[in-house]
Amino acid sequence: MALAPEEIDLTAFIDHSLLTPTATPEQVEQWCEEADRFNFAAVCVYPTYVRQAAEILHHKKPKVCTVIGFPTGATTSATKLYEAREAVENGATELDIVINLGWIKTQKTNELHREIAEICEETGQTVKAILETALLTDAEKKLAAEICMEAGVAFLKTNTGWYGGATVADVRLLKELTKERVGIKASGGIRTKEQAIELILAGATRLGTSRSLDLLRQGAEERR
Repeated sequence: MALAPEEIDLTAFIDHSLLTPTATPEQVEQWCEEADRFNFAAVCVYPTYVRQAAEILHHKKPKVCTVIGFPTGATTSATKLYEAREAVENGATELDIVINLGWIKTQKTNELHREIAEICEETGQTVKAILETALLTDAEKKLAAEICMEAGVAFLKTNTGWYGGATVADVRLLKELTKERVGIKASGGIRTKEQAIELILAGATRLGTSRSLDLLRQGAEERR
């Protein structure tokens, strides 16, 4: 039975994201402390801050997530694999990997499958494939989703947030394609509680946002 909007606990869905290029160690510490305090699903930081986040969140509920090939996905497969391995060695247990969009546009399906499958196999961690749905046609979204699922990802993620945001239509499309075989992470431009709830009701099982506390405040204000 589907949850009613008022029954949804946003905290369990949130990847508390700090992906501004000007992020500082002090902000990473703040984000980790907030994630622990509110029991968010994960903190998502750049690879350079993974070790710090892992130390702060050691034995705590939130996972340490990082981004690979971010934000364009156009680095080489060897570079992505090295970046993923290093992130795991430093304590990351979730990897959000931007797929090579040029390979989708030119039907280089074998190359894309090989790249994602190798990272999944070599790291053994939770991999979320970032499709950057704002830049793909529906046919390309379907192709990318099928390849990434076959390669072993645990989640399909809509966007980086750099080129467009998550939409209810894209989440619904991914839910239809995945048939609940993998999770769906909606990310990019999530600014209101209403938007977050709509994405969850459409099928999102994770939300990537830097505005986590704003969403919780909006919910608290509604209950007053």
